[in-house]
Amino acid sequence: MSVQKEMKEKIYFGDPAATGGISVFDQDFDTLFSYDGEDLGVTYSKAQSVFCLWAPTAQEAEVAMYDSWKVEQAHTVPMIRDVRGAWRLTVDGDLEGKYYTYRVRIGDKWNEAVDPYVRAVGVNGDRGVIIDLCKTDPQRWTEDKPPLDNVVDAIIYELHLRDLSIHPASGIVHKGQYLGLAEEGTRGPEGILTGLDHIADLGVTHVQLLPIFDYATESVDETKLDEPHYNWGYDPLNYNAPEGSYATDPYVPGLRIQELKTMVQALHDRGLRVIMDVVYNHVYDGYLIHFTKLVPGYYLRYKRDGSLSNGSGCGNDTATEHVMMSRFIVESVLYWAKEYHIDGFRFDLMGLMDIGTMKEIRRRLDEVNPSLLTIGEGWIMETELPMEQLANQTNADQLPGIGHFNDGFRDAIKGNLFLYDQPGFIGGKSGLEQAVKTGIAGGIVHSQEIGQFADEPQQCVNYVECHDNHTLWDKIVLSSQGQTEEQRRAMHRLASAMVLTSQGIPFLHAGQEFMRTKKGVENSFKSSAELNCMDWVQCAAHEEDVAYMKQLISLRKDHPAFRLRNAEDIRKHLIFEKAPAGAVAYTLRNHAGGDPAQSLYVLYNANPDLTILDLPQLGEWKILFGKELVQKLDGGKVATSGIGMIVLAG
Repeated sequence: MSVQKEMKEKIYFGDPAATGGISVFDQDFDTLFSYDGEDLGVTYSKAQSVFCLWAPTAQEAEVAMYDSWKVEQAHTVPMIRDVRGAWRLTVDGDLEGKYYTYRVRIGDKWNEAVDPYVRAVGVNGDRGVIIDLCKTDPQRWTEDKPPLDNVVDAIIYELHLRDLSIHPASGIVHKGQYLGLAEEGTRGPEGILTGLDHIADLGVTHVQLLPIFDYATESVDETKLDEPHYNWGYDPLNYNAPEGSYATDPYVPGLRIQELKTMVQALHDRGLRVIMDVVYNHVYDGYLIHFTKLVPGYYLRYKRDGSLSNGSGCGNDTATEHVMMSRFIVESVLYWAKEYHIDGFRFDLMGLMDIGTMKEIRRRLDEVNPSLLTIGEGWIMETELPMEQLANQTNADQLPGIGHFNDGFRDAIKGNLFLYDQPGFIGGKSGLEQAVKTGIAGGIVHSQEIGQFADEPQQCVNYVECHDNHTLWDKIVLSSQGQTEEQRRAMHRLASAMVLTSQGIPFLHAGQEFMRTKKGVENSFKSSAELNCMDWVQCAAHEEDVAYMKQLISLRKDHPAFRLRNAEDIRKHLIFEKAPAGAVAYTLRNHAGGDPAQSLYVLYNANPDLTILDLPQLGEWKILFGKELVQKLDGGKVATSGIGMIVLAG
């Protein structure tokens, strides 16, 4: 019998005696058996350790303790059934360093699984470890956070930890590791800044890390890290423990925790906040995950035919609408925010999660610190939950304070993501000016003709490149046949400029500043580290483009008009001006946002030939940005030649 078939039988044909005949699929299950205690997992002290497990459908439960990560012989101790499906065990003495799992009897079969609430794990996350978390704090560990007055002041830089340092010319010692991002003073080809110094020098405010929780994948074995390995990490295993492949020694359970904290502190000390990419919408394997082994059928969504819901495309969807799954997610987010001082969370496939869970996350984070970011992929996706309950773009009005990635703006700028050869606005495709305007306005309803999903600009994340799909450069190459290298670089610069001068939250992908390429590979999650790494040789060759990105970031920071706080101010101060096809122009008027300029005139021009535009009569205009593109500026007109952005101050 296959493992999958066996697990299905456990789900549907297990003995219901433990719950008085109430199935996990019954509407009354949560009412009768959800547990609201705050002690799930292990509560450690030198005097004793208290284990608490929620497993209402189990007939028996026990803790299995091991002396190491690989020893097969376990010492088992029975747990005592407590209230509302909880099981409890207190063991006297100091258990620090002991490995453990839970065993539960479901019907006549015993399942063994890692504690879902585990905070430290052994190699490959197969067993939990009892640990004194106080000993994992680095020498310098402060509560201080870099300042952030408003979330639209954020400039996000998305990074895969291994990509940053693995290149031979990175100048970083701890290649592919947490400590690699903490290193300072690193230099690359021609003496360029690399690593942390490079990121801090750009001027971004947040570093968003692809998953750093403990993930499961065939391509990364923590016992074989001397062999080639790579993965993005979207295969959740142990949600509350860090990934071991990024540690200097994955065999020492507390070391990965300490090194991750050291990295966070190093970023904070350089004025950078940290966003964690979290994946609560699915697990790595719906049949083998600890959730299913401990409470079969409860934590995941199922179709009517008994198969797993698969809106994620990863084989399963979590049942975030169930009380104990929702509670687990909320408490997990809070744990990372408090224990690791994480400053924000990016929710993978957020559109599969329920509105109630996302609202509760936002509410609880507001209690901790309102400046903590919550953004996510609010895609409209099919799953076994009514559309009106899902945290997607169409329901953004029910999700205040939560940002959604703006795919409409993305595709308008660079072309349809899935039609590789189709250009966007920057490539000269006609008819996209209106779609571009909706992104410029931060996704809010700006007028009868211009509007998207957002009620406020904080709900709109603007981007043209992320880890998924082609890099911006590769997309431009695929969609600009016959264009020169110079023209493509101009398109690339214009796309980045549009992201950084539009209302909402701007988002950049690591390497976008030097026109990163993955050689045409669309999704590189299983590709080699050599393909995925940040190429510091290319960075050195594109110093002018890196400087251009720094100028864009400075422009946004220097002018509050590009980051207006609310929809009312955007409608009041942002005025779209007349422009020919292939160009979009607008003004930010009347000291918008307390801007040092009385008014700003912004032109996004995708026309390579000479273009002449009439300027609004708002005083004397001076060139603030894009001087190299301006052919003439006088008489109430501006003449420009070439693809790019011009900003005038009046």
